[in-house]
Amino acid sequence: MKSVAVWFELPVTDMERAKKFYQQIFEIEMDTTEMGGALMSFFPMEETSNSGALVKADDAVPSDKGTLVYLNGGDDLTYTLQRVEPAGGKLVVAKTQISPEYGYFGLFRDTEGNIVGLHSMK
Repeated sequence: MKSVAVWFELPVTDMERAKKFYQQIFEIEMDTTEMGGALMSFFPMEETSNSGALVKADDAVPSDKGTLVYLNGGDDLTYTLQRVEPAGGKLVVAKTQISPEYGYFGLFRDTEGNIVGLHSMK
């Protein structure tokens, strides 16, 4: 087993607002489709990588409690964190070193109320 985590879903109440937020902070494009009664916008992924989606569904409730997902902050998460507040989110924990071996993390609250982490080695 190469990785325990294979997929994540971030619940949203306003798909367009959430999609715009994540596209802005990560400088990406996300495709949206309806699947099984849920509206989903997908984070980009390579064929062999793990990824996830934003999900708007009756049973998908945004929360700042529960599971904490860490997303890839790129080479240096400073740049992604700098885009959080202009995009409508809130910085919760500024860039903080874990250790020289494990890099850095930061936390933000997205436009839907989820607390999300970022990780990078620099």
